[in-house]
Amino acid sequence: MSENDPSFGRLMNSERGVLDVLFRGGGTTQGDLVNALDLTQQSISRIVGGLSDREMIVSGEKVSGTKGYRTSALKLAGEFAHSVGVSITAGTAAMVVMNFAGDIVDQSKAHPRSMGVENVAAWIEEGLRGYSGDQDRRGVFAGLGLSIAGSFIDERSFNTPSYLEEWAGIDVQQVLGARLGCAVFAENDGNAATLAEGMLGVGRWAPSFAYLYLSSGVGGGLMLNGELWRGRYGNAGEFAGGLPPNIYPFPNLELLRILVARDGASFETVDELVTHYDPSWPAIEEWITRVHDSVSIIVSNAAAILDLDAIVLGGLIPVDLARRLAAKLEMFDQRRRSVARPIARLVPGEVQSDAAAIGAAMLPLRATFFAPQGLRAPIAASRGAVPQP
Repeated sequence: MSENDPSFGRLMNSERGVLDVLFRGGGTTQGDLVNALDLTQQSISRIVGGLSDREMIVSGEKVSGTKGYRTSALKLAGEFAHSVGVSITAGTAAMVVMNFAGDIVDQSKAHPRSMGVENVAAWIEEGLRGYSGDQDRRGVFAGLGLSIAGSFIDERSFNTPSYLEEWAGIDVQQVLGARLGCAVFAENDGNAATLAEGMLGVGRWAPSFAYLYLSSGVGGGLMLNGELWRGRYGNAGEFAGGLPPNIYPFPNLELLRILVARDGASFETVDELVTHYDPSWPAIEEWITRVHDSVSIIVSNAAAILDLDAIVLGGLIPVDLARRLAAKLEMFDQRRRSVARPIARLVPGEVQSDAAAIGAAMLPLRATFFAPQGLRAPIAASRGAVPQP
């Protein structure tokens, strides 16, 4: 079959669909795949056979099939491929290594004095050398995913906060790809964290949700019907953009860091604040009071406009703080005829550790193996080549 044959494209998309279902759900039977993808049993058997021959999927333990028969669950072969994800934010760079099955097999974090391009690129390069030197990790290297704070200016550059001044306006993928010699995929931190939550967290029970990314700043992302919705320019989910300036305080964790420092507990970065989070801090209640109106407006608008399954309080916010904030928020509703409108669940994020870096690690895997070909992938495409096994 030629790559120019239309049936070849359909086969590739069907294979990617099978891989995507397995990545999202773990152990899945052939019967489950038939139901999920609306393909015939014969087509699924042929696709599964081909993927098994290429050692991309393996059979797991026996489970009950759709008709009560015992059948083998299918799962992705984790060792088939790996990717690396890096997130860059205020004073902190985090790196994770993800295998083909979505498992985190290694992670590290640094607090470089400078978050400049050269300094961070050197740290990433060192991490990649350590990755390539580990003989236990074989198979395809899908590339590097990068999550960065800021909004898209165009498909390949960002308008970053002042603490990432050197990263503003540059072609991040081209600059890092040339330096590191691998495929690079870049996304903003809100979208990357939303992708992680959609694949490994809340998205497993809520196909459509808004993700409020709380860190040094505030951003977010949207998952609609199981897919990351980036919007026209890649900036969907900039929820704080709807707040009138100088009226409502931005609901970020930098404000909490300032309030906690006033009470005598000083932390240099929000990441350090989160690491040492203490539920007994008196400043927590003041922070909730200050950001209450801002977040209430954000979540009420998201729920009313999009009619979602859930709204997630995520990013770097600790689960305890997210729950306490959620308990105080208002979801505005006219209650016509005294009947409450069905409304999204307000929940903490389930992916708690370096969600943006985890989402960044998914970018190369999705672009290479999971996202349907012929459709715009949910990330900006990279020019870099992917090494073959």
